[in-house]
Amino acid sequence: MSAGHSGARGKKRDVFSDRFARRCEELSPSFKRVAAFIDANRLTVLTSSAVDLAREIGTSDATVIRAVQALGFDGLHDLRSEIAASYGKRNAPVDNLRRTLAEASESVEAALDTVLEVFATGLDALGKPAFRGNVLAALDILHTAERIVLFGIGPTAHIAAYFAARLRRKGKKQAVLDRTGAELADQLLDLAHGDALLMLAYGKPYPEAEVALAEARRLRMRVVLVSDSEDTELARRADVVLAVPRGRSERMALHGVTVLCLEMLLLGLATSDSQKAVSTLGELERLRKATRSRKLSTHPGKLPDEK
Repeated sequence: MSAGHSGARGKKRDVFSDRFARRCEELSPSFKRVAAFIDANRLTVLTSSAVDLAREIGTSDATVIRAVQALGFDGLHDLRSEIAASYGKRNAPVDNLRRTLAEASESVEAALDTVLEVFATGLDALGKPAFRGNVLAALDILHTAERIVLFGIGPTAHIAAYFAARLRRKGKKQAVLDRTGAELADQLLDLAHGDALLMLAYGKPYPEAEVALAEARRLRMRVVLVSDSEDTELARRADVVLAVPRGRSERMALHGVTVLCLEMLLLGLATSDSQKAVSTLGELERLRKATRSRKLSTHPGKLPDEK
């Protein structure tokens, strides 16, 4: 038995491993070499064509396809599907991305269809009466807050920053919690009882989210959680949960529907206080005109008349 196959010992059994074990002695040396490479480089197989694999193994793409079929698979796409399924509950971003790409199977159109499917599912969820009711409850919390504090770590930090900028232009006081470790502790010092916390936190609870929520609760702040599930520890401790889908489980997360949900909140807040929103935008336009009408210094931090 090849070294590549023996390296699979101790891993969870899967279709490929079972077939390789049963048919190993029947395979020709060239097929066995292909199978051993696949077994030792499964993530590479998920995103490689037959030509790419042949180049890596040192054989022809036809040999790669025939070896895969000799193991009982219809073809490379069928093999990729089985390999993706064998990863079970592994949720590292690179694994999720590769599973997504494997299902797209080298077709750009299939990848586009995947995105459209996620958005269609998300739009359906956001349009349901129960979700709309939760949005209204969230708006009641956010509208009456003295300040809206956005929490987002990693990719969601950029979404939180975007929403904070939009809130600023609508005349709402806002702040962002987007740091990790000790730097998050510095940001948490600024929280106050009159604030409302809008959390963007998906997946399993992580330390920053738990600490931020605990501090908000200590200060008796109201909490709105945007997540992918209403059945989590964080969700049970929030006042309102907006369950927004980001795509299929264990696949690459898509944040477009989250942004759409935040746009709903933004327009709702602007409608609740339309006079202030219009006034703030008017003031923004005044300041824009002022910056365009004056020749500003090309040196940041230096006034135009400084030598």
